[in-house]
This record gives sequence, structure tokens and C-alpha cells, in this order.
Amino acid sequence: MSFAGRLAAALAVMAAPVAALTLDLPPSATLALDEAEPLGSHALATSAWAQGTLASMVVEGEVTQRVWQVPSPDRTTLQLLAPLRDQIAAQGFRPLLDCAGEACGGFDFRAALEILPPPAMFVDLVDFRYLSAVAGKEAISLLVSRSGERGYIQLVRVAPARPEAQPATVPAAGPDTFTARIEGEGRVVLEGLAFRTGSADLAPGGEAMLAALAAYLGANAGRRVALVGHTDAQGPLAANVALSRQRAEAVAERLVSAHGVRQTQLLAEGMGWLAPTATNLTPEGRETNRRVEAVILPP
Repeated sequence: MSFAGRLAAALAVMAAPVAALTLDLPPSATLALDEAEPLGSHALATSAWAQGTLASMVVEGEVTQRVWQVPSPDRTTLQLLAPLRDQIAAQGFRPLLDCAGEACGGFDFRAALEILPPPAMFVDLVDFRYLSAVAGKEAISLLVSRSGERGYIQLVRVAPARPEAQPATVPAAGPDTFTARIEGEGRVVLEGLAFRTGSADLAPGGEAMLAALAAYLGANAGRRVALVGHTDAQGPLAANVALSRQRAEAVAERLVSAHGVRQTQLLAEGMGWLAPTATNLTPEGRETNRRVEAVILPP
């Protein structure tokens, strides 16, 4: 094929709609972490560490973060990465950066990356490989490392946000609507709250729901509610119960400090993954299960 023909074919691939990335992992791979954020951002490294900085491109959209662990006593990081890289290329992704260890920038490069938390993910100081790529409006980063006889594969995918994930679509939470919901059902999910993965740090957001709850409690001085945190089914129960309680406590603190709710009207509890409202077998279900609810307490 002529150069002009090859160029036309390449442009056609880049312009064509791209389906969501799918990867065929080794049969022995186990999913250690699976998190989804309806609207978030991720920094893709676009060149090796140089002159004290790491060039990157921040992409926004629906962010999916996954980590797989692979028993690999004899596999190098290249042997782990190569078949995944081939699959990514076959699905129309154009690489931005493909490097390994010292060629990436060694420790400095590694320290500047967005790495998912242990024990799910581990990145050796020098033995790792990184790939970032784009296809249409979808972007990914792939990070591979190993420790002892285990390999680690981190995939972060950013796709266009679904319309329902946009902030403007958060359901209205006016006083009358909120009162009808919480008194009719006895509980309300506090939509719009966001926590960092594995953390109880409450990010800005969800203020409409918190303001509606504060207004309800202000208008019903004798009413008390339990703030109940829930997680998905990733990780041990005890750790998830503790994390969900800490998240509920963070919401209570925000209600008191920013919305003037009396502490005596609030109780914070955590259920971990004991009370799912959706399946934990899909990313969408796990996202639904990660929530904080306000539950009316008896007088």
C-alpha cells in the first residue's frame, strides 16, 4: 500500500467511533480493585520525566480504575504488558507514551504518577512499564509492575461522561421534595457526595442534598437521623465497616460546620457492604452501593 493509502487508512481509524476498551487478561488474573467515578479526571503522562517535571495531559469524563494481580513467577513486566499493548493497538488506540523503568525517568516518574492504593497495586522502584493511549474521546493509562512472584496491572480508562453523570442532572432536593422522600420512605440517599478511593475525605459536592437535610432538621427540631455509610464488596468487612462509618462521620461534620445542624440530631454509623441496593458484580452496581443515607430515627 502506498504512503497516501496508509495515511488515509490511519485517519479513517482515528475518525471512526471507538467501542469501549476490552482486555483479555491471563486466566490466572484476579481483580483486586474496581472503582468507577461518573465524572472525574486523570492525568496521562505524555513523555518521560525530564528537567524536574513530568509532561501530562489531563482528561475528564467517566473514570474507571481497575487493578489485576497475576501469579507470575517467570513473567517479566514486558511479558505482562506486551499482549495487552497489542490488544489496545488492535482496538484503535494511538499511543502517547510507551516506556519502561529508567527510560521513563525511574523513581521520579513513578512518584509523579497516579498510582492506585496498596495492597491492590504495587509498583517497584525501577521494574515497571507504562503506556498511555487515546482513541477518539477515550483515553487510557496502563501501568505494569511486579513484586516477588506476583505481577500487578493497573488500568485507568476515561470515557465521555454519560448525560446522567453531569452535575446539572443531580436530582433537585427542595425542602418539600426532600420532606416527602425521607418521611415517605424513612430514608434518603444523599446524592452527589464524593470521597477519594479508600478515603473518608469528603470532597466538595452534594451541597443541595446536605442543605435540604439541614433545612428539614431545622424545621423539625425534635427529629434525629442516622447517617449510614455503605461501601461496595471490595475488601474485608471490618475495614469496610470502619471506612463507611468514617465517611458518615465526615458528612455529619460537614452538616454541623457548614449547615448549622445540631450535633444532637445526628448519629453516624457504618454498614460496610452488608446492605447493597444493587449487584456488586458490575462497576455500575458497586458505584450505586457506595453511598451515605440519612435514616429517620424513632422519637
